[in-house]
This record gives sequence, structure tokens and C-alpha cells, in this order.
Amino acid sequence: MEAAVSVENISKSYGPHQALAGIDMEIRKGTLFGLIGPDGAGKTSLIRILTTLLYPEKGKATVFGYDTVREFRKIRKITGYMPGRFSLYHDLSVEENLAFYARIFGTTVKENYHLIKEIYQQIEPFKKRLAKELSGGMKQKLALSCALIHKPDILFLDEPTYGVDAVSRKEFWEMLRGLKNSGITIVVSTAYMDEAEQCDTIALMQQGALLDMNTPENIRNGFGRALYAVKSEHMHRLVKDLRAYPDALTAFPFGSTIHLTTREVLDQRKLKTFLAGKGHQNITVKVTPPGIEDCFMNLMQKQDD
Repeated sequence: MEAAVSVENISKSYGPHQALAGIDMEIRKGTLFGLIGPDGAGKTSLIRILTTLLYPEKGKATVFGYDTVREFRKIRKITGYMPGRFSLYHDLSVEENLAFYARIFGTTVKENYHLIKEIYQQIEPFKKRLAKELSGGMKQKLALSCALIHKPDILFLDEPTYGVDAVSRKEFWEMLRGLKNSGITIVVSTAYMDEAEQCDTIALMQQGALLDMNTPENIRNGFGRALYAVKSEHMHRLVKDLRAYPDALTAFPFGSTIHLTTREVLDQRKLKTFLAGKGHQNITVKVTPPGIEDCFMNLMQKQDD
């Protein structure tokens, strides 16, 4: 499958802070690609370079074969961009914002309404409402409609679900899957590890570095060691006590349990005896399959080592 985006040794710094450190990646056409990582991972800097809003200090990037520096005008014509912060005009209504963005790209809402129909219909009853008066989920749908109104070949979304309720997050990812099925290439960044599972391919990023890039399934399969979910009646100090266990490698809170990895195959009886000696009661230890967050923490541990 042909590449929609090619990134070669891209680096970017802000003063002494290096936001991107020699990133290499390729994003295939027609896929839903996720840039996954916490704040400060470099996701926004990379998206801004790919959308021609920033120059890289080193390296080269192309979008559908166009160089992001030399051919930025061509890229902007085929790109839809939804920044992390709501950037539409607060004092314009829903329909005014949409019409404005359509005019910028030399089209009309009527001409391309079919592109946004399924998304826009959900907020159309509120088309006279000012953008500043919309809920988080409605702002999301309006911003996505504006990013799509000119029929882009590729869509860049920078943390589109940040601060949005769980129901709206779920609806949003359903919309993205529908857009992907229509042939649009989608690049989305998120700090929510559970959203990584919605992507065809993901790039795990931390402090400007690329930790791994693969399908979610392949990344989980590459975890490489047994993972245990541990609980007790004293969860507030269980992490500290597990990290003190002689054979413990990592111990991180995960939902209602602590996820533990060890250097050798775990002797559960020995671990329970150790924790009981620390005052823990009703201890449970179960093998559990790793998620993307577990894999991310594991890769960070390897990077630190």
C-alpha cells in the first residue's frame, strides 16, 4: 500500500527542549493512524510539521508526495486539520463557521454537504447557536465538519477527544471509523491509551522519541513477559510494597489493580507471603493480558535501562 505520509529523521527543538529527536515513520493511505503518548511526547509538534505550520530543524517529511517545506500550499489544499484547542470563531454560529471554512477552500456547504452529512446532522438543529455556547461534544462535531468540508485526502486531528466525556469520545471514534471506510487517511494524536485500540497502526511516543510503531495487536504480542494483576485490602500502599519485592521489575496502578512484572516466573505463594508480612490481607494475584498502556510502560522501562 502506498504511503500517504513519509517522515525521515525529523527533529525539532524549542530552545533547550528537544520536542522531536530523529523521528522516522511511514503512514499508509486509507488507514487510521494513531500518535500515542502523554503531554510532551512530541505529538503536536509532529502534526504541526506535517500540516506545514512548523519547519523541522532536520530531516524531511512528505504528505502525498509533497514536501512539507517546499510544497506547503499543495499540502494545505488536500489536508483537513483539527487542532487540539477549539479554534473556530466563538462569535459565529454553527452554520456561519461552516460556511466560512467552505469559502476559504473555494467551495460551498451545499456542494459538499454529502461529505459531512452524518456528522453535521447531529448538530444541525443547533445551527443558529453561537460556537461558544456549544457543549464539548458538539464543538467536536462542528470542528470535524469544518475540517472535512473541502473534501481533504488526509485528516490530522490533534488530541480531538481531550476533555470530552466518555460518551462523546465513543461517538467520535465511531465517526472516524466511518470516515476511514470512505477512503480518507486519518492521523490522530491522543494521550488516552485505550483509544490506541481503535487505530490500524500506532506510534508510541515519549519525550520526542519513537518507542515503537506497529499494529495494536502486534505491540501487545510483543510485551514479552507475564503480567499479573494484584489486589489487596490496602491498595493505597500496595504499589510501594510490590516495588519493594525482590524480584519485581515494574508495578503500576491500573484501574482497580496493580499491574506487576517480575524478572523471573512469579511464585505467587512467595509473593503473597511477602505481602502478608507487610500487613496486606485478602491478596489476589491473577495473570492478565497486557494492554497498550502496559506495553507503553514496558517500553519506557527499557528506554530508561
